[in-house]
Amino acid sequence: MKVDVFADPAAVARQAAALIAEEARAAVAERGRFVLAVSGGKTPWVMLRALASEEVPWEKVHVVQVDERVAPAGHADRNFTHLRESLLERVPLRGETDGGVTIHPMPVESPDLETAAKTYARALAEIAGNPPVIDLVHLGLGPDGHTASLVPGDPVLDVTETDVALTQIYQGRRRMTLTYAAINRGRRILWLVTGGDKAGPLARLLKADRSIPAGRVRQDQALVLADHDAAAGLKTN
Repeated sequence: MKVDVFADPAAVARQAAALIAEEARAAVAERGRFVLAVSGGKTPWVMLRALASEEVPWEKVHVVQVDERVAPAGHADRNFTHLRESLLERVPLRGETDGGVTIHPMPVESPDLETAAKTYARALAEIAGNPPVIDLVHLGLGPDGHTASLVPGDPVLDVTETDVALTQIYQGRRRMTLTYAAINRGRRILWLVTGGDKAGPLARLLKADRSIPAGRVRQDQALVLADHDAAAGLKTN
């Protein structure tokens, strides 16, 4: 796994945006579409605002969610609320005159969440093949070593038969999340890791420490963009 270290979260976000735009152009040229899976977090929202200013063939882009909290539409806890504000209000959307990005929000407002998770898994298969192969999966890293909504001790860690599953309550809410099956099929995995509280988990991630959820994500074709605080103590090239 390659690690690139930058001065601060803003620099991490800018580099991530440039990399995603480059990957999008290459994927569209090669396969005719680009499927991007996005996680939540403060640095990612900065990344998405920067991405909106990059040269991206939006009419060939599909944006899916890595995970989402079960909360009402528009709630501040929802990743989609921030995804809309950071990216979707700044780029062309499908249905406008010239076409644009197609967004696939996780259906966490459904009264039947189990069925909703299966519906989202089918949607992934429709846009990214069966089984779905996401072009770029963006991930974050929690202080407890979680990634996506794959959290320590949750039964979702052992789900292997589906690409989308539900967690137990974590930090006050259930979540819908991509499973390892979907994440580890991704063509490229991009980690954004910022802040001193991530230094310990990042060191464990780089050792593929399977005692933390993040350590079970495949490391070939993976890139970590970290700030100096998160990378403190790492030996990087």
